[in-house]
This record gives sequence, structure tokens and C-alpha cells, in this order.
Amino acid sequence: MANNLVFIVMDSCRYDSYLAARHPHMDRIAAGERRFSFASWTSPSHQTFLMGQVPHTSPKGVFASEVYKRQFKSWVDRLDVPDLSFKTFVPHLSLPKVLKDLGYRTVGRVSMPVLNAFAGFSRSFDDYRLMDNHNDFAGMVREIEFSTGEPVFYFLNLGETHYPYMLTDANLPRLSGLHGVAGGMDELLTRQGDIATSEPEFFSSDSMRTLHEQQIRCVEYVDGLLGELIAKCPPNTYFIVTSDHGELFGEENYFGHGPVMHEKCFEVPYLEGRRP
Repeated sequence: MANNLVFIVMDSCRYDSYLAARHPHMDRIAAGERRFSFASWTSPSHQTFLMGQVPHTSPKGVFASEVYKRQFKSWVDRLDVPDLSFKTFVPHLSLPKVLKDLGYRTVGRVSMPVLNAFAGFSRSFDDYRLMDNHNDFAGMVREIEFSTGEPVFYFLNLGETHYPYMLTDANLPRLSGLHGVAGGMDELLTRQGDIATSEPEFFSSDSMRTLHEQQIRCVEYVDGLLGELIAKCPPNTYFIVTSDHGELFGEENYFGHGPVMHEKCFEVPYLEGRRP
């Protein structure tokens, strides 16, 4: 039977946060490497993942088409499906559809509201849900089940490594992503009129350092739960663990991600391998 596939996205986790963290369970799967996201924020990065592409190594002197070819070819080994036809990716360019057509049960669990089912990401998933809690990888792990009759594809977007990095400090301002901004714009314009007056005060360098350290701790928290997940998985389970984009913690006076052009916004950890 084809390999089960567990694709884990640690939202906003930048590469050096992964490097600084202790992650013995990720190390059991493979040594992580530095790669680059195709985009600087959640929505387009996840769209790329669901098209069958993963963070790239940014090779020089190579046509982009060759990079795409190598990535598509990698699915033969990941899935252990020697006769995988790449024409099945066309015209949908949808990894979930290809897997579903191969007999997989396709399950998506996401933490970021911008990835909700109405935004189009649920296409070709048998079961797709936005979690009630921003930080509930533990709940995802509890829900995961495998059957002996069909391979399973689990696509998991984790909020623990995203701002506010599981902090409960009441002094932290509420910083919305695109979904939250759109949802609050009418009230904001009605109440204040001037968007500029609503901007929170920028974080101090000490706050930036604290937030970065907390993201590192969140990677360690995720790794602990990954150990529980590995224990539940059959031997023929293939893992991909990565991030959708990086994060800025004060470098060149930037914070966060999205409308930011900086290398740290694109650097992500990447590892893949069969269940240890």
C-alpha cells in the first residue's frame, strides 16, 4: 500500500528559530535544512504546498522549470507509488486531488482563519476544518487515526509558532492577519475614520527578543507533540515538516511577515522522511 503522508506546516516559523530549538523528534525523521518559501505569508504559501511544491533551495544557474520537475518527481518516492502519472496534476495542480484519486483519505486541519474552508483551500479534501483554538496541535494529534484499508493524507497547519507564540501577556497588542483586517475594517472606519490612528505602538527591541525566544520554545513544544504523533503512525508513514514563511523580529526595523521583503521572511526549516 502507498505511504501515508503527514504534511506539517509550523506557521511563521523562521529557520533560525528551528536551529536554536531542541527538536529530538524532528531529528528522528531527518536533519532539517534551510530552504526558502515561495511567498512571505500564509495564503499563497499554502496554495503552493497544495499544488505539490515545497520550499525550495534557490539553486543558481538552473531554470525554474527544472526545480518544479524535481519536486514533482520527488512524490514518487514520498508516496511509494512508482507508476504515479504526473499528468494527473493537470489541470487542477492539486496535490489533494491527486492523492484522493490514488485512493487516499484526505484530511486538513488548519489554525489560521485565512485558510478557512470558504477560502478555497478545502478543495479535494474529504475532511477539512479550521480548528476552534489557534494553538491546538495537541487536539489534532488526538484526532488523527489510521486505517488498514486506505492510505491517509493529513495536512496540518499549526498556529503555535505564529504570533503571539502562545503568549498570554495582556500587554501584547492584537495584530490581525489579512482575514482579521478585512473582518474589522467596517467597524474601524466607522469608529475612527483615520486608519493611521489605529496603528499599535511598535515593539521595543527587548519585546522583539522575548517574542523570538518564545517562538523557539514553541518549536520545542511542537516537537514534543510530534513525538506523540509519530508513536500513532504506522511504519509506512512519510513526514514533511516545514514552515510557510519566516518572521522578522526587529531586523532592519521590521516585525512579522507579509508585506515585507527581507531574507528572514523567506527562510524556513525543511525536513522530510519516513516514520522513524
